[in-house]
Amino acid sequence: MADGFDEFVVSRGHLLLRFAYLLAGDRHLAHDLVQEVLVRAHRRWDHIERLDVPEAYLRKAILREYLSWRRRRSSTEIVVADPPDRAAGIDPADRAADRDEMWSLLVTLPRMQRAVLVLRYYEDLPDGEIAGLVGCSAGTVRVHAFRALARLRASLVETSTPSEANHA
Repeated sequence: MADGFDEFVVSRGHLLLRFAYLLAGDRHLAHDLVQEVLVRAHRRWDHIERLDVPEAYLRKAILREYLSWRRRRSSTEIVVADPPDRAAGIDPADRAADRDEMWSLLVTLPRMQRAVLVLRYYEDLPDGEIAGLVGCSAGTVRVHAFRALARLRASLVETSTPSEANHA
């Protein structure tokens, strides 16, 4: 049992951690989410390992833990993104500013809307799978995505308007 679990965590654990980080927006919380799910999964690994896709099972467990009322954190916490990797031709300061702005906007979304956007745009899941993971209909997933994107667009307009006025 332990060998299969250990191998899975070594080979796929970083992907679970990435998923948790995208949901939580905080490395420490992401580590906590993954650790709690893996502790529970270790006890049942024989059963989980027999599933067609144990990683999907664990992703759903991480999502459920993230959405759980017990995981709500103080609204006073500030998410700080890691410095971006340097890429040729892209100003690292601009890239860091864009990334920081996106994180600050994502954390303003309600949990369900944020989860839907992460599952749709970062995990590239179709609406039907997202619906199964979050426990609602595909139509509700589309409504959450629509509202989240509208809120992000409105926030971008609000934040860009004052700076454009200063440059004029």
